[in-house]
Amino acid sequence: MTAWCGRCHCGAIGFEYTTAKPVGEWPVRACQCSFCLKHGGVYTSDPAGSVRFTHEDASKLSHYRFGQKTADFLFCGRCGGYLGAVTKEDGAPLMVLNLHAFDPVLEGLPAAQPMSYEGESRGDRDSRRAARWTPIV
Repeated sequence: MTAWCGRCHCGAIGFEYTTAKPVGEWPVRACQCSFCLKHGGVYTSDPAGSVRFTHEDASKLSHYRFGQKTADFLFCGRCGGYLGAVTKEDGAPLMVLNLHAFDPVLEGLPAAQPMSYEGESRGDRDSRRAARWTPIV
């Protein structure tokens, strides 16, 4: 397992992502919803990995919900840095990570695969996230 770090621009909020997958094998998804297109969200996750938050100032963590309101999108309230999204499935917290939040910038990532989740039922969305997103520890 290797640990990778990410944070907002000012460093107030961050995470440590642990995965056994080499960077070149990470799934890279570019959601095509209006939110992700406006924010340039490109994501990765590993259901066999883990995420741990490493906030220097947890009071700066800001949440935003839209659409079906099934996930919280995490931002820094000071600099606006976007870390990714979190949800709970069967009480277990899960996260998908915005690749633009990793520090240093990652090299050798696969090309982003455009993804559209339009028309997905809530049950299908919950199942997809449970199967793909990374557990928060």
